[in-house]
Amino acid sequence: MSADLVGECDLCSCATTPCARAERSYVLIVDADVVRVEQQLCQGCLECPSCGAALAPWGHGRAREIRGDLGARLFLRPRRTRCSSCKATHVLLAEVVVPRRMDAAEVIGAGLEIAALGMGHRTIAAHLGRAEGTVRGWLRRFRLRAEDVRRHFTVVLVAVADDPVMPEPGGSPLSDAVFAVVAAHRAATTRWPDMHTVSRWEFAGRVTGGRLLASPSVSV
Repeated sequence: MSADLVGECDLCSCATTPCARAERSYVLIVDADVVRVEQQLCQGCLECPSCGAALAPWGHGRAREIRGDLGARLFLRPRRTRCSSCKATHVLLAEVVVPRRMDAAEVIGAGLEIAALGMGHRTIAAHLGRAEGTVRGWLRRFRLRAEDVRRHFTVVLVAVADDPVMPEPGGSPLSDAVFAVVAAHRAATTRWPDMHTVSRWEFAGRVTGGRLLASPSVSV
């Protein structure tokens, strides 16, 4: 496992690799406000994505550190939950986090945006202060999912905007996907002003359920 992947199972926090219960476990992307999410959980306001029943507290995952921008360090301990009906377990991850990555969504998103302008992974790594292999991993995975991401956020754009304006072609599948994310986020902030507090890559995490850099076999 790469040093730049989170060293525990994202699904149930039980080991360094997905466990036998993974098929009944889920990662849910939630608001970055930990207090608000805890209140929602305790009040039964968070629903199981499988059956719609209320989720209940089920302990915590292992504490982890996420690397933010400009040397910032974010410390979090993911909340675990369990469905009151189907008993599936879930890990709640704040939208600032990209599952199985040690860097914050904003940092990874910045790298993708620079790549969309035609820069290579070495230039991006130097700009962001990250290892070249780390950035290369982001770009490689995103390129594998680029067309699915572009289609997904184009659908979001059309659904959200009153008069959707399609982004101009970017010259590569990666660029087209990034521009689709940017356009969909812009439309969302126009329709819902409070979305201005959610960055475009946190928005992307919400919309994809944290699957922006997931395995190509996992649908967006």
